[in-house]
Amino acid sequence: MAKLYSKKNVRSKRTLPSNETISFLLNYSKALTIKKVGKITFEIIAN
Repeated sequence: MAKLYSKKNVRSKRTLPSNETISFLLNYSKALTIKKVGKITFEIIAN
C-alpha cells in the first residue's frame, strides 16, 4: 500500500489582523452592555 502522507505538512504563516479589524472589535466591545433582569439576560449594543 502506498504511503499517503509521505510529505510533512507545511505550516502556514500566521496572519495578523488589520488595524481596522482590531478597531472594530474594540468599538464593539465598548458598545456592548449586558443586563440581567431576574432570570433573563439582555445583550444591548449601543449604536
